[in-house]
Amino acid sequence: QLQASGGGLVQAGGSLGLSCAASGGAFSSYVMGWFRQAPGKEREFVAAINRSGFSTHYADSVKGRFTISRDNAKNTVYLQMHSLKPEDTAVYYCAAARRYYSTINSYTTQGLYDYWGQGTQVTVSS
Repeated sequence: QLQASGGGLVQAGGSLGLSCAASGGAFSSYVMGWFRQAPGKEREFVAAINRSGFSTHYADSVKGRFTISRDNAKNTVYLQMHSLKPEDTAVYYCAAARRYYSTINSYTTQGLYDYWGQGTQVTVSS
């Protein structure tokens, strides 16, 4: 089970941090990802992190502004967001993938993920 938190309202240029706490499984054996869905749009990939936390991959739209990290001791994955833009407004979802691929760049596809959190709303005002 995944529980996302930390969403809210922030002005453009501001920062916000999301957390996703996992329970019920071996957290360190899952690749973790963040996705988002804006109103009227399909859900899209944001970032992924491998099981150890040493490899990450980002969507071009957030590269250099967002940072994904994880703490396997706390069963938690994080998404730190800086320089937020109105177009970052969306419901953000964390997800966990059991299957292993050698490159973290493979984890951009929603179908690879087995478990999803409930989503947390991020709203960036202009």
